[in-house]
Amino acid sequence: MSSFSAYRIFEEGGKSTGRFVELKMEDLDPGEVVIEALYSSLNYKDALAATGVGKVIRRFPCVGGIDVCGVVKSSSDNRFGAGDTVLVTGYEMGVAHDGGFAEYVRVPADWVVPLPQGLTPIEAMSIGTAGFTAALSIHRMELNGFSPDKGKVIVTGATGGVSSLGIQMLSQRGYHVVAMTGKESEHGYLESIGANEILSRKDLVMGTRPLEKALWAGALDSVGGETLAWLTRTMQQNGTIASFGNAGGIELHTTVLPFILRGIHLIGIDSSATAMSLRSQIWQRLASDLRPKMLSLVTQIVKFNEFPQIFPLMLQGKILGRRVVEIKQAGR
Repeated sequence: MSSFSAYRIFEEGGKSTGRFVELKMEDLDPGEVVIEALYSSLNYKDALAATGVGKVIRRFPCVGGIDVCGVVKSSSDNRFGAGDTVLVTGYEMGVAHDGGFAEYVRVPADWVVPLPQGLTPIEAMSIGTAGFTAALSIHRMELNGFSPDKGKVIVTGATGGVSSLGIQMLSQRGYHVVAMTGKESEHGYLESIGANEILSRKDLVMGTRPLEKALWAGALDSVGGETLAWLTRTMQQNGTIASFGNAGGIELHTTVLPFILRGIHLIGIDSSATAMSLRSQIWQRLASDLRPKMLSLVTQIVKFNEFPQIFPLMLQGKILGRRVVEIKQAGR
């Protein structure tokens, strides 16, 4: 190939800005595996990186995109061969290593996961980092004794990508799911993907006591800040919280009482740095018992040359569910 298209992020005038450019293979970061990309996906982290709002880019210039699924073009590692369908999510992709918003992606072999049997490339990217994060959260909560018979599980930021997929997975496994949202118009959507109850954020009274009424056996939290502090105060005995987002702030103001009097578990979820042994296990679950059965309800496809238009909407909280980027068009 002479050149290919990529969405590269630059630092100009002290600000991050992204644009499409033509690259050659020698322009990409090193790695043992070259992937011809079929699909990528849009994540909140991608929007932060491309716009500079979150200061997540650690190196300029850098091809954006923390997810990719495609076909191996070449590999110097004998674990992968030309024609294999594979995926990569997380690690340093799109923040310190050229990522998935390109027609060709080159990465270290240790980052590559064979596409699990039972998933198509478009399904893998409908799941992407968002679904992987949700599944990892549920997996680690269950390792801490969380199960459907323990009580209700609350999912905050419920219309977002991670939470929408988490609601599906929890519902399919028999959990009673309470979806917390500030979007009054989306109650029907949340019920359609498995929420048993809707908790309106605007009607919520969080209280100020160190321990409030015990309500939840489990929680998936994408909000952080004041919401996460409230969750710690309202968990049942031995309740478990998975924390994976900070849409509501990075500070946490609570006390030790929920931990020493109710024995609650607060689990931090870092999906990008998950070890390959656990990563492979989670992807196998995503192709089996945690496979979301209503991906079409939460996913929209966007064209490669149009996806940057989505970033401002993501940052404004106006995106429902997931967006998958079609990088290689059928027949091309």
